[in-house]
Amino acid sequence: KELKKMPTELRLSITYDQGKEMSNHKLFTKDTQMKVYFCHPGSPWERGTCENTNMLIRDFFPKKTDFNDISRKELKRVQKLLNERPRKTLGWKTPAEKIKEVLR
Repeated sequence: KELKKMPTELRLSITYDQGKEMSNHKLFTKDTQMKVYFCHPGSPWERGTCENTNMLIRDFFPKKTDFNDISRKELKRVQKLLNERPRKTLGWKTPAEKIKEVLR
């Protein structure tokens, strides 16, 4: 649902590792019209920014958190905090700033 709210230009593809969370990747592609790519097994460096983001998310939600127990309001709060946090990989811009820049 959240991906469908994003601008089309940002919903072309997504890259995952070999985890079970994307076992329904064909259904995901059908529902979102996004191509799904997978990293080589045992190669998390192929998704470096994503791995760093996962680490930041774990500051709020430890591994094995049951997200069914987390309110949408809390998820949105964390999302806002992370999207407003400057990143070295973005030239110290925030993800929110970079998205606006790309869409201009």
